[in-house]
Amino acid sequence: MTCHLSFLVVFSLLVSQCHGGCAEVDSLTEAVAGGGFLLGCISCKRREEVSARATVDWHFKPLGQEEFRHIFHYDHPSADVLHEDFSNRVEWYGTQNSDIQTGAIYIHNITFNDTGTYRCTIHRTLFLTLYDEHVTVQKEVELSVVPVANRQLTAVISEIVMYVLIVLLQLWLIVILVYCYKKISEEHEAREARKALKAQAELLESKDGCDGVQSE
Repeated sequence: MTCHLSFLVVFSLLVSQCHGGCAEVDSLTEAVAGGGFLLGCISCKRREEVSARATVDWHFKPLGQEEFRHIFHYDHPSADVLHEDFSNRVEWYGTQNSDIQTGAIYIHNITFNDTGTYRCTIHRTLFLTLYDEHVTVQKEVELSVVPVANRQLTAVISEIVMYVLIVLLQLWLIVILVYCYKKISEEHEAREARKALKAQAELLESKDGCDGVQSE
């Protein structure tokens, strides 16, 4: 999990909390044992002008098991950890008001036992003029826990492209410097040649003047 991808996810989650817009992005799926991990869950409200209230529930199904465990519930401003395995490890990172669009949570001290499927459920009530509309959105994240962070292919490609561009830029600068040096050298030689010709012409004129005086 690379730093720029983590920044991208956090930035997208923060964008979704602004009044000006909401961007739905997928959560990352790989965590490093011993570290922390942000489980992303965004469900944009399609009608910004309509007021709403939402609650968020997170469930977890360990790898190799069939049933989900209810691990977290958020109903602004209350955040409740519901399973002992996640006690003191889960922190709310979502929208800080009742009109929730980002239901992200942050898990501290990731262990290999945290590998499995996480399900985010957003229950939203839209307060319309004539009636209230209830909407439920579910998103799942397949999380794997690794001992050491793996470098993403996109990050490796980006670095290779960056180094290639740097090398090409340096070669281009060298070519430009050589070209400029040659041009300056040629102009300098041309000036010196013109000076020599001018000096030779002046010398010849002076000699012709002297010969004319002696003849008289």
